Amino acid sequence: MKLVMGTSSRHPLAGVLRLGRPSDIWFKPALSVVVSVAPPNVALLLLGRLDLAMYTMAGSLCALYAHNRPYAARARALAWVALGMLGGLATALVAASLTSSAVVLVTVGAALAAVQKVLCDATRIGPPGNVVLTFISSAALFAPQSFVQIPGHVGLAATAAAWAWLVGMAPGLLRPHGPERRATAGALHAAAAYVETGGAGAPSGPGDRHTRAHATAAAAVHAARQALHSAGRPGRAGGTRRALERLVVRAEVALAAPADADPALLRTWARQVRGTRPVPEVDDLAHIGTELTSPATPLWHRLAPLTPLAVRTALGCALAGYASLALGIGRPYWALVTAACLYQANLSLTWGRGVQRVIGNLLGVLLFAALVPLAHTGEIALVVCCLALNFGAEALISRNYWLGSVCVTPMALLITEFAGFQEPGRLITERVVDTLVGALVGLVAAVAVPDRRWQRVVRAERSRPRTLAATGRSQGPRPDQRTGDTTEGVRP
Repeated sequence: MKLVMGTSSRHPLAGVLRLGRPSDIWFKPALSVVVSVAPPNVALLLLGRLDLAMYTMAGSLCALYAHNRPYAARARALAWVALGMLGGLATALVAASLTSSAVVLVTVGAALAAVQKVLCDATRIGPPGNVVLTFISSAALFAPQSFVQIPGHVGLAATAAAWAWLVGMAPGLLRPHGPERRATAGALHAAAAYVETGGAGAPSGPGDRHTRAHATAAAAVHAARQALHSAGRPGRAGGTRRALERLVVRAEVALAAPADADPALLRTWARQVRGTRPVPEVDDLAHIGTELTSPATPLWHRLAPLTPLAVRTALGCALAGYASLALGIGRPYWALVTAACLYQANLSLTWGRGVQRVIGNLLGVLLFAALVPLAHTGEIALVVCCLALNFGAEALISRNYWLGSVCVTPMALLITEFAGFQEPGRLITERVVDTLVGALVGLVAAVAVPDRRWQRVVRAERSRPRTLAATGRSQGPRPDQRTGDTTEGVRP
């Protein structure tokens, strides 16, 4: 529903820049990335090899993924992210060792960006999606490299990725069902909010208050079902899993029959589900609503419809990199990454992401200019600044992409100084130019290669609230959307 609302705003720029509510778990990815990045960076600092931090950062950034997934699914997702990161990094390093042609390297980077975008969308890995993987591989393409160095550099990244995997899984020791509990509580809260709007009334359109509340609640129920399904079959703690399933069904029943639901009881259950207290037991209504399990759609079936997206990403990234080279910029991968991060579900959202990227980066270079005197006082200050910016980026990016970019941009600029301090004015100029070039060329590619599939999705999304309200049913999980992150497309 965010797709529809985002395209119908009376003030598009205000809507694009509006700050949302912080994520319920905003502090978890923020703390996880700091805990993942700090030990490798400190170790390299003590060894006097901070120039190798780019490779350990590649592995450490895997900790950004899969925080909304149950731990069984998170273990698999983080492993695949690490393998994808290592594969992209190794490919980029091999290319960098074989040629010094910037045109060839940009072409390789564009091809990698297209593959990463399509695979992340097809697997629905969730935020930050392909952006981090593309940043890592694109930067590695322009790092001086010899073939004999590649195993050691990839080994550093793999070690850091293994540590990031452990960091991502560590909370499961204390709260093994934390993600499922949060998702269930969210479904109950959203269902209660819908009931409190007097949800039985007939909606008047996509902007109607009842329709919005129903769409929000249906999405929350869908997310809860996804979380429970991706957790796998119930094991020894199956009682908790089945109790959560019954509560999700209760939320779904409240959507279908709001007049018979008690919002106070739904909120009470939601409060009890959070934390580590026993999950409240309710009557077994498992026969009502959609099934938690649905047949899996093979990955190759999801890849075929993404061909226009792959072409658009490859074309946009390549042209952005070439334009940067034509302007004499020394780091064309910044323009390439800017283009890669733009592509969303439709042209309106792609335009919005471009605006967010440009504004966030311009403010970010101002923050970099303010931090440079401190960062240049020594390597310890440089590492501390990067850690603080890592935390700030993840803490703020769930509110709006541009706000997180204000921290991401100076962090990326400071990372380039791990190998040695550079002249700030040149870095700022190159980053601003590459951001503008990447955004402009990326938008041109989005217009030149339209994606008819997403246009059909948007039309279906426009009609879904009225269909659901007319039938009195909630939105169950579609067979091809069982384990994706519901924030995909909202956050990078």
